[in-house]
Amino acid sequence: MRAMSRRTALSAAAAAALVRPGLARAAEEGMGHFGQAPEFAGIANWLNSAPLTMDGLRGKVVLIDFWAYSCINCLRTLPYTNRWYDTYKDKGFVIVGVHTPEFAFEQVTANVQRAISRFGIKYPVPQDNAMSTWQAYANQYWPAEYLVNQQGEIVLKHFGEGKYDEMENAIRGLLSAGPAVAKDNGVDLSRIGSPEMYFGLQRVEFLASPQKPEEGNVAYTVPTSAMQINQFALQGTWTMSEQSAQLSSATGGVVLAFKSGKCFMVASSPTPVMLTVTVDGQTQPPVTVQESRLYTLYDSANYTTHIMTIAVSKPGFEAFTFTFG
Repeated sequence: MRAMSRRTALSAAAAAALVRPGLARAAEEGMGHFGQAPEFAGIANWLNSAPLTMDGLRGKVVLIDFWAYSCINCLRTLPYTNRWYDTYKDKGFVIVGVHTPEFAFEQVTANVQRAISRFGIKYPVPQDNAMSTWQAYANQYWPAEYLVNQQGEIVLKHFGEGKYDEMENAIRGLLSAGPAVAKDNGVDLSRIGSPEMYFGLQRVEFLASPQKPEEGNVAYTVPTSAMQINQFALQGTWTMSEQSAQLSSATGGVVLAFKSGKCFMVASSPTPVMLTVTVDGQTQPPVTVQESRLYTLYDSANYTTHIMTIAVSKPGFEAFTFTFG
């Protein structure tokens, strides 16, 4: 589960000022009475739908789902939200997938449209590029779900993955749709021992290269001593910005020490570039990067510690984050 990016963090007072009075801002999730759902605010575009309002949706059960298309935690919820929409849309149920970007490339409508097509999303998707709706809900997480009853009141909050049975049963209860579904918590996240790791200056914490991360071209090297778990190092000349690191030299690479069975990278390139990836000395399937999105680097059932090396064959490659699953 992604927490709110530091660049968008609000003080408690600022957040309170942006929230409709009566909306409970309790950190706890679960069933409850959390007041009227705020209206959609500051939406740049509506995709898959004409513009909607919460007032106009009164009488329906509405699931507000905050997501971003490069967030692995969000992507793993999509099979569930897609299924719920297909199952209950004719019974008075609506999903609004509020796309709230963390990275600048996620603000681009064409990128979001491609993601909607790639993941088979049929429900309405508003682009919350200014994070106005996010702030109206005092939200802090990707993904985050707010279930709204027919009277427009938030009755269930859930942050992150899991508890899919709880959400579906709450939907079924509001719709009087019959017996409860079986327990389903989704992917077991307890085996993952690595946090999300950012390349950009705003959030770079796990860089093991001895050179100080700073703006401009810097020649980075891998440390001579063994890397600790949950560290990565850059090789070659990279240009760091607030959100990413871009390879400036003709070739370069990344070395990562992590604990998980699956590793993903949010990355892009102005022209296609093939990454050569090895894990514990074993060559992995090649990964071609161009479009700004999430790429799978390692997919296994081996949830132990690993060393990954990534060789990049030409300049312009841009890395944003490592995420794990």
